[in-house]
Amino acid sequence: MPFAKVAPTLGVPLRETSFKKNVSNMKELKNVANAIRIMSNYTFWESQCLVKAIAGMKMLERRHIDCTLYLGTARDEKGSMIAHAWLRSGNFYVSGAEGMERFTVVGMFAKGVRNNEFMGDRNEQHYST
Repeated sequence: MPFAKVAPTLGVPLRETSFKKNVSNMKELKNVANAIRIMSNYTFWESQCLVKAIAGMKMLERRHIDCTLYLGTARDEKGSMIAHAWLRSGNFYVSGAEGMERFTVVGMFAKGVRNNEFMGDRNEQHYST
């Protein structure tokens, strides 16, 4: 399926959800992260970072938990363009945290944002470690 068809379902483009830690969601966030990790070992297709991030986003959406999906690009050791996707909810990275610091954010989608409260835009990046 072309990304142009998927993108409108991913949330509000070029916006982020809050980075505030939400202790009440932590167990569910860890369960979703674990489910994604386990699921990716058993799918009939290769579950790469974008598939994992979208799957996690859909799982969090069903649980009414806010999240942000990030898309990033970088160059590998040979100078070729590479891409990566990761998913964050609060201050917890649900998927794709490995190596994300190498990538420049080129897109983001906020999902489940309550009261239209957003953080950042394309020109403001808020990262926590």
